[in-house]
Amino acid sequence: MKCFLVLLTAIFAFGQTTQPAAPAADPVVITVGDQKLTKSQFEQILGTLNDQQRAQLSSPGAKRKLAENYAELTMLAQEAKARKIDQLEKVRIQILIQSQQVLAQNLVDQLSKPDDAEMKAYYESHKNEWEQLKARHILIRYKGSKVPLKPNEKDLTEEEALAKAQEIRAKIVAGGDFAKLAEAESDDAGNATHGGDLGTFGKGRMVPEFDKAAFSAETGKVTEPVKTQFGYHLIMVDSHETKPFDEVRPDIEKKLKPEMAQKTIADLKKKSSIVLDDAYFGK
Repeated sequence: MKCFLVLLTAIFAFGQTTQPAAPAADPVVITVGDQKLTKSQFEQILGTLNDQQRAQLSSPGAKRKLAENYAELTMLAQEAKARKIDQLEKVRIQILIQSQQVLAQNLVDQLSKPDDAEMKAYYESHKNEWEQLKARHILIRYKGSKVPLKPNEKDLTEEEALAKAQEIRAKIVAGGDFAKLAEAESDDAGNATHGGDLGTFGKGRMVPEFDKAAFSAETGKVTEPVKTQFGYHLIMVDSHETKPFDEVRPDIEKKLKPEMAQKTIADLKKKSSIVLDDAYFGK
């Protein structure tokens, strides 16, 4: 119901202007007294919904229920105007504030939308944020690790775990098969049977020590043992790439919009004459 109320407010405001007669290709779909809303107008408003609101409208009959609610709201508003409620001072102030909020929000949205040049410039200077790796690892746990001990396995000390990791690394450097050694030796049960494959991941997905070692590793070469809270890791990076601009464009826009909105407001404040009565509001 909250979704409907929010949407109905937008529809109601949209429908207050006098609408010309609709052509046959754009029929009137809602009529309340002398107020009409066409199919294209209704669908244009539906297009502004977020994912959650769209989900609420996907159930059978939901769109009709929304139209019925709109009709009831319009009917009540028409009766309020007939009774001159819209001329009451407190109501006029409420309408004024709501109108200013809608105008202000649309202005900020318009002025804070970054263009392609701004987004590409940000992308070029922050490419490291979209780096991603495809990597494998072999984990050797030690006593106190958060990783469960395998059945019939010795609970190694940190020194013993490090020595074992170094021994396995030496085998890989000498030509040993990383995937087979991962399957036989790794304590990460989640991916040991898949050759230690971690899939593709971006920065910040792994614990800091692992993250730093993986993103600085040379592709195709096994790292020295890397200690984390889980144990000692041997990491093999299979590929290291940066997501293309078109793929991360929505993320950049989402990141830049709040910053640009604040700048827009700050710039407008510098140009505007805003005076508050210190005697009333204080300093």
